[in-house]
Amino acid sequence: MDAPPFPPGPCDQRVDELLQRYSAGNTPTSELLCDSRHDEDVAYTVIDHDLDARILTYGELEASSRRLAAALRDLGIGPGDRVATWLGKSSELLVAVLATWRLGAVYVPLFTAFAAPAVRTRLRDSGTKVLICDDTQRRKLTTEALPDNTTVVVAGDPTHPDDVSFTDLIDSTQPLATSYRDKPDDPLIQIFTSGTTGTPKGVLVPKRALAAFHAYMEFGLDVRRDDVFWNAADPGWGYGLYFGIIGSFCSRVPSVLVQGGFSVERTYEVLSRLRVTNFAAAPTVYRALRSSTAPIPRDLAIRAASAAGEPLTPEVNQWAVRALGVAVHDHYGQTELGMVINNHHHPELRKPLRKGSMGHPMPGWTAAILEMDGDTVAPPGTLGRIAFDLQRSPLAWFTGYERAPEKTAEKHSADGRWYLTGDTGYVDGDGYFHFQSRDDDVIIMAGYRIGPFDIESVLVTHPAVAEAAVIAAPDPLKGEVLEAYVVPRDDLRDPAQLTRDLQQLVKTKYAAHAYPRQVHFVSELPKTPSGKIQRYVLRKRRVEQTEGVVS
Repeated sequence: MDAPPFPPGPCDQRVDELLQRYSAGNTPTSELLCDSRHDEDVAYTVIDHDLDARILTYGELEASSRRLAAALRDLGIGPGDRVATWLGKSSELLVAVLATWRLGAVYVPLFTAFAAPAVRTRLRDSGTKVLICDDTQRRKLTTEALPDNTTVVVAGDPTHPDDVSFTDLIDSTQPLATSYRDKPDDPLIQIFTSGTTGTPKGVLVPKRALAAFHAYMEFGLDVRRDDVFWNAADPGWGYGLYFGIIGSFCSRVPSVLVQGGFSVERTYEVLSRLRVTNFAAAPTVYRALRSSTAPIPRDLAIRAASAAGEPLTPEVNQWAVRALGVAVHDHYGQTELGMVINNHHHPELRKPLRKGSMGHPMPGWTAAILEMDGDTVAPPGTLGRIAFDLQRSPLAWFTGYERAPEKTAEKHSADGRWYLTGDTGYVDGDGYFHFQSRDDDVIIMAGYRIGPFDIESVLVTHPAVAEAAVIAAPDPLKGEVLEAYVVPRDDLRDPAQLTRDLQQLVKTKYAAHAYPRQVHFVSELPKTPSGKIQRYVLRKRRVEQTEGVVS
């Protein structure tokens, strides 16, 4: 059974316009995203740790990024070179991204919660030449944690003799006069996946992907020029980078960046004080707001609320309509795609929300459910593999993982027609898509995708650990949390202390947010005859225990 033919939709002409804008000619990316704006137009309001606001205009961004670009050029950066940032949500981050693209270089985002080994892996595998980081992040890095020949630029006070000051670079350099004229297939970004089945894989994002990002801002989020837009996701990951930074530049919507960690009180304060009208965040943010006893401001101005990163559970909207005044729309995507199936906010695409559904394919994409055992389209209501027809998805841009052809091949059907998401679900008779599960072992916690291999690789470095497996366990607030199953090397004398040691080890060696909330000590792990750990057996066992089936 082939994919059903769909007539042209009301937004298909707009898709063509966006493809023309970002795929035709060789206009510099910096001109498309920044330089063509009016100097006085507001790009961002940056909220600092004390909730003080700084207005950042396009004119300021252009001037500062031209100076930083010239300085990076003097440090040896040119077309195709990698520049990484390990920065919080700040004006320095925005300037660094634009400066990188002015030179035709490739931007490598790093999540601020990463520990030094995770950063080193990504710097080494990408071949990063310059790392721009906060002084707080710099203190995490030893000399051994930096690959050879990587120059460190510090936003703040440099503490190492070989480091370069971000502020000094900008203040001492004349602006770059001419930006690089990149072509549609030139890479803008090398962003790493979560490393589900091995080391993290680098996804190259070409310039023409901007058409897909811009389309989501209009179709999925319905951002408007008179909106105040806040995407609360971290720009170290796909959703925050694609649609909190790049999408904001594409659509010219005045946007918000909030420094510091999440809190319910800060979130309500920013929503209220800045009169945010269009808000996007991970479901865990909405669940935290729902669970809090903090007072809800009466002057909220939200007209569109969206969630992405993991399935949105029904109780969120039971609360949101009453508390926020709007329902939260669930959206689905991947690092390799952007956002592709949505409960769209755009008035020409908006449909009634259906419980448990992530909505309909976005214009520019054709989705289908393939049979579990073949590349044919499954009938409505049948559980199968979520896939996208590349012959009828003009916004598709993924070409492969950097230096991993075998992993790239796994994402496509044998004939090259279908992009295979690795997720399972079904489509109902009215065309609503429903997410069911992942067919790999990736863990989604608070909107972040975490590969179990990364955490297991840290756990087994402890001398008391023989083997380890990491799974996702249900959690009422975060949706999923990490739990570890550990086979000790010797008799276990103090399980509580070893649990604390292993949690701290993960916080130190990988990331503070990714430690296992519980550690279960077992005599052996379930395995296939070939010796591969069967994580799904552990997940099933944990769910049964949670539901009280197993005492």
